[in-house]
Amino acid sequence: MTSPASAPRRSPSGVREIPNVLSIAGTDPTGGAGIQADLKSFAAHGAYGMAVVTALVAQNTEGVRDIHLPPVTFLRAQLDAVSDDVALDAVKVGMLGTVEVIETVAQWWDGLPDRPWLVVDPVMVATSGDRLLQADAEQALIEFLHRADLITPNIPELALLAGQEPAADAATLVRQARSVADAHGVVVLAKGGHFDDDEVEDILVHPADDDGARPDEGRHVSERVRTTSTHGTGCSVSSALAALRARGLSWDEAVPQVKVWMTEALRDTQRLNVGHGHGPIQHFAQLWGTQG
Repeated sequence: MTSPASAPRRSPSGVREIPNVLSIAGTDPTGGAGIQADLKSFAAHGAYGMAVVTALVAQNTEGVRDIHLPPVTFLRAQLDAVSDDVALDAVKVGMLGTVEVIETVAQWWDGLPDRPWLVVDPVMVATSGDRLLQADAEQALIEFLHRADLITPNIPELALLAGQEPAADAATLVRQARSVADAHGVVVLAKGGHFDDDEVEDILVHPADDDGARPDEGRHVSERVRTTSTHGTGCSVSSALAALRARGLSWDEAVPQVKVWMTEALRDTQRLNVGHGHGPIQHFAQLWGTQG
């Protein structure tokens, strides 16, 4: 049986000039994370962005104050309203939150006649290590990952998916990524941003084939930009990759472009004056020009 992730895709010759990319995620009213960050990332990478709201989050640069979950019937109505009218080239999934939300998105996805590229940012564990999902929702999200083409977990999330302790070095990170890639038949971007080296190494890990052979792992290194304005980096990376994949780039081609973009977006945060906590990145540094 053909799995959702291996369903036929649009050929490179059929790539839309401006692809349609959908974010399914929660909100950030201060604009740094969630669907607001996703829409900025889509635009920065030449895609037309759309958004379906899973959760209304009262948050700012200093933290989350409250979360309101609309009824899943309304979530499904949003999803159907988009897919009934718009041909989707890629979908990025972020915060889902509950079993009911995950199941609703899964049922909608499974019913699509033509499945676009699917990037999942598995929002499970905060940078602090705090769990963001209950155990039953974590299992539902793990099962949802079989549908994805690419997942972009942070170090604690990758450890949870692998059933291990968080990696303390790149070698362990790669071993965990291989385990998760093989278990779900999905490409894993193992991100080294939570380490404290002077360089940030992200490793693109593909699942092994039936004979155990695995494509070479793309190791992508960038300078570490020392800044506290890192709010929404995970959301922004996953959505940027979705946009570039929809434009016809392979994952191996898209990752280095996103790395360059993110480095400039972090370096240019000094021009922003948003909030008193961990500020947002500058999504449009390449478009507006950087300073400093």
